[in-house]
Amino acid sequence: MITIKFHDKETELDALGFLLGRFPGKLLTSGEVLVPEAALQALALEGYHFTVFGRSTYEQQTSSLRDTVTPTV
Repeated sequence: MITIKFHDKETELDALGFLLGRFPGKLLTSGEVLVPEAALQALALEGYHFTVFGRSTYEQQTSSLRDTVTPTV
């Protein structure tokens, strides 16, 4: 997975709508999006502008599986 970020919220929402159903991905709370490499070419061909940060880390990919808040018992 590759970490990318769109330049503005409107572009991000439009691009996420394009990606939905075509490629798996993950939206992080930081505004970064994790997409497979094949999605980069598809986004570029559709004319979306984004910044590539490189390969995503294991922590980014599994962040939703772990919660830092301890549940009350």
